[in-house]
Amino acid sequence: MVVLLLPPVIGFDATIPSLIFGSATDAAGQPLYEVRMCTTAEGPVSTSRGYGLLADAPLEALAEADTVVVPGTRLPAARERGELDDAARRAFALIPDTARVVSVCTGAFVLAAAGMLDGRRATTHWQYAAELQRLHPAIRVDANALFVDEGRVLTSAGLTAGIDLCLHMVRQDAGWEVANRVARYCVAPSWRDGSQAQYIELPQPASNGGTLAASRQWALGRLSTRVTVPEWAAAAHMSVRTFNRRFQAETGLSPAAWLSRQRVRRAQELLETTDLPVDAIAVRTGFGTGAALRKQFRAVAGTTPSDHRRRFGSAHDRTA
Repeated sequence: MVVLLLPPVIGFDATIPSLIFGSATDAAGQPLYEVRMCTTAEGPVSTSRGYGLLADAPLEALAEADTVVVPGTRLPAARERGELDDAARRAFALIPDTARVVSVCTGAFVLAAAGMLDGRRATTHWQYAAELQRLHPAIRVDANALFVDEGRVLTSAGLTAGIDLCLHMVRQDAGWEVANRVARYCVAPSWRDGSQAQYIELPQPASNGGTLAASRQWALGRLSTRVTVPEWAAAAHMSVRTFNRRFQAETGLSPAAWLSRQRVRRAQELLETTDLPVDAIAVRTGFGTGAALRKQFRAVAGTTPSDHRRRFGSAHDRTA
């Protein structure tokens, strides 16, 4: 396995393959992978956080790789223009056609620039998924997935999702027992349920700009009550048809979908900052019942209210 460091590399991402695959051993304690690092740079590889990394193999090691991992990077050509620079192009030319190629986080931009993701489903950090899709419309970008396995080509979401993907690969290669042993060593879950949606920050609604900004604020002040679209349209002094059309144009969502997202966002805040029961939060956010809240919460955030509280709640909530 060869990790290709393309500066400026995301240092955390670069260490994941060595940690996960380097910790995988058989029952006798023998390593199952040989992990090397190479780079297109001269000398230490610059990272995005002010330190350098030293690769332990020449670039030519790529020609012998069974698996190549591309960690997250801020390589300008790939990230800004959707292209490979000359150095990266030479590196990819060395990779055998039979090698498994993997990206962590924004390493997906490099695989995309190399044409390896065209026509495939892929993911990257949720914050950059829209940009990846814009630069490479032939890719089916899944902003919610923690990782995507397309056979020879695999991609992961941001940062710790790279651990999820690497553990998945160990499971595929060597079985659950080995993967679980690695996970325990790393004090990490062997398998995470859910998706990136549970980590995506639901955007704050605009407080100004757009003809319906004031109307959206009107609705936000009534999250705990039932608001129908005809009532909302009447408050905006519009017909329902005009209101729906303008709302969709301004927000990209229907009024009902937008309001549901704001209710979930408020529920997230209450789960994180209070110890209110889920049923009480459901009432405060206009869902009415805990069952309705759970259904919409999973649809929007990809997880359950209780799981969200465990991950993001204050200390006293986690012990409840």
